[in-house]
Order: sequence, then structure tokens, then C-alpha cells
Amino acid sequence: MGILYSEPICQAAYNNDFNEVQLLLERNSNYLNIQDSFGGDTPLICACKQGNNRIVSYLLNRNADVNLRNKVSKTKQNENLIKMLLRAGADVNATDFSGSTALHYACEMKNQAVIPLLLEAHADTSVKNQDGETPLDIARRLQFHNIESMLKKSS
Repeated sequence: MGILYSEPICQAAYNNDFNEVQLLLERNSNYLNIQDSFGGDTPLICACKQGNNRIVSYLLNRNADVNLRNKVSKTKQNENLIKMLLRAGADVNATDFSGSTALHYACEMKNQAVIPLLLEAHADTSVKNQDGETPLDIARRLQFHNIESMLKKSS
């Protein structure tokens, strides 16, 4: 069982129901950046959570706000998704409720394909989350030596 949303467009984006997302936006363009009443997720955030790249691309083409924040965060991190969000102007150093950035999560998930993209977009390697950890601290703690080297080269 997945997440249940109060906003139908958020549910459709989460469920990867492209036709429903398209239909709902045609009916009411204000749904583009609507935030769900529970966690504050937007349709874009919902699609990102599941890595639904087609819906992400569609929403970005409609000018969805890439910098709206929800109350909790964490999305799938695949190269295409990150590239789309960065091209659309997402703040690479935005922090979530725990003070973590996309780079913190990429390090935590050992995502060696995404880390270079974030670094090229000028991700700040010195940002500390609420636990006082930088992305480099996470790489060291988890003994991800390749990632540690990538981060050291960029700083």
C-alpha cells in the first residue's frame, strides 16, 4: 500500500497515472502547485517520490514550482529526474525538515551517478544537517570511499 493523498492530482502523480494528471490539470490549472493537506506534497513532489519521470517532465513543462517544499522530504534519485529538476531551476542546496540536502541523501544512498550531477550544479559540500553531518561525514561514516574521494575533489 502506498501513500493516500487528499488531493486527487497528487494521488494520480504518485500512482504514475499520466492521463489523470493531464485531465485534472486541463480542468483546473490551479492544481499544478496545489499542496496536499497532510504533508504539503505537490503533484511534482508526488511524482518525484516515485521516480515517475514522464509526469515530472510534463509538470515541469507546465512550469510547476520546483522550489515548493513539503513537511517531509525524500524522493527517488535517478539521473534523469535530477537533471530535469536542476534544469528547471531547483535549488541544489535546499534543505528538508532534517537540514539535509539532495547531496546528503545521495551520499547516504551511495548514489554515485547522481553525486557528480549535484556537484556540477554547485552543491555545497559543507552544509551540515540537524545531526551536524556534512555529506562528506556521511560518506566517511558509511565507508563509501569512492564517494568520499569525489567530495574531497570538489571541495
